[in-house]
Amino acid sequence: MPSTFKILLAEDNPGDVRLFREALSSRDLTFDLTVADDGQKALVIVKQACEGVTTLDLIVLDVNLPRHKGDEVLRQIRAEPALSDVPVIVLTSSSAPADRAAATWLGADLFIRKPSDLEELLEVAKIVEDILKRNAAV
Repeated sequence: MPSTFKILLAEDNPGDVRLFREALSSRDLTFDLTVADDGQKALVIVKQACEGVTTLDLIVLDVNLPRHKGDEVLRQIRAEPALSDVPVIVLTSSSAPADRAAATWLGADLFIRKPSDLEELLEVAKIVEDILKRNAAV
């Protein structure tokens, strides 16, 4: 198991980034959170991971990103054989069935609506921890 989990969070809302970081900090995890505040920046980080410049243990995507939407980023991630084992969580405020269907069809491992309260946020952090530890054990 890695000593530090490398997580890419593609999220343009600074408040959501802060809450996500705080929720992860409540878990028994050592993590390095790289934040991309738009889809273009997320794609640059994805490319670096494909080239071996960096590693990723988990990618968390918002659907509604500037410059490239989350589904475009997810499509690129799943087209890269080097990232085939990296879990992708779509974490979004969207409740549109079309967004859920697209995320599933494009290969997201999980589609989660952004939490509306602290208890739900802490549950998302637990899910993230479980995914990271399960994937690291494989």
